Order: sequence, then structure tokens, then C-alpha cells
Amino acid sequence: MLDNGNLENRIIEIYRSHYLDVYRFLICFTGSQNDAEDLTQEVFIRVLKNLPNYNEGNLKTWIFSIAKHVAIDHYRKKRFTQVFKDGFFKQIASTEKGPNELFEQNELKRTVQLAISTLKPDFRAVVILRGISELSIKETADVLDCSESKVKVDYHRAMKILKKKLHIDAEGGIGSAN
Repeated sequence: MLDNGNLENRIIEIYRSHYLDVYRFLICFTGSQNDAEDLTQEVFIRVLKNLPNYNEGNLKTWIFSIAKHVAIDHYRKKRFTQVFKDGFFKQIASTEKGPNELFEQNELKRTVQLAISTLKPDFRAVVILRGISELSIKETADVLDCSESKVKVDYHRAMKILKKKLHIDAEGGIGSAN
């Protein structure tokens, strides 16, 4: 058992290590910085409350699983029609690019954002976890509480839908849309 000093240090370490990943996931899921900030705090409150019951496993997967449940609870409460209004993709802009390149990049992000927002929630979650948060198939399956096969199939189907919507050739990824 950890004493209070060690527990406090452990909590600080967990927060610092996983805050940004959880925050990005929640921005992608909610499309709102304010909601993502609030929900990220909710995730870490739940982590704090449940840390004594945590069985040594993949900590990141456990935290993302909590984040998924917090996001789903929020999604159900608000019944969003558009999940990606001013979301994650608009937040990323390189200052090294010229105005035309930035405009094109923002347009591409907006297009991708809209395409992802039209996916059904299961597909959207898989795309966010695998494609944006870069979780492994196993980690994604653990977070979504499903089989690795389902993750593979859902990701494949979601990417096929996105490629069709974004007019991307079979070889290209999301970032290669022209």
C-alpha cells in the first residue's frame, strides 16, 4: 500500500503523463475545448477515486477506458448532432507555413473533421483512438471493451467510408487528400 506522499506523487505522475492524450481524445470526441477540459477533469477525478482498486495492467488503456465512458455519458446527455464543430483539427496549425498553405491545411482539416463527424459513434471512436491517439489494436479493443477483430473490422470499414467521402485513393491516408 502506498503512503499518502507516494500516492500523491503517483497521482501527479499519472496526470502529467496522460493528461494531454486524454484531453486530445476528448476534444476529438466532443468537438469543444470547454467540454474537453471539464471532461478531462472528470476523467482524472474518476482515476483518483478508483486508483486504489486499479489492478496492475496497462494504465493508459485503463485511463482511456474511463475517458471513453465519460465521453459517452456526456454524449448521451447532450445528444450532439455535430460532434466536431470547432474540434481538434482546427487547433493544429503550423506557424511555419504561408497563408495559402495554412488555408489549404485548415480546409483539409475541416473536411476531414466533417467526414469523421458523420461516422457512427463506434467507427468514430475507433478512428479517434487508432488514427489520432495512435493506440494499438489491443489497447483500442481494451478501451472499447470489444475484440481486436472488431477493432480491425470497424477501423477498416470506417477508413473505407472516409476515403470514399474524402476521395482518397486506395494507397493514401487521411493526410494525403488533395
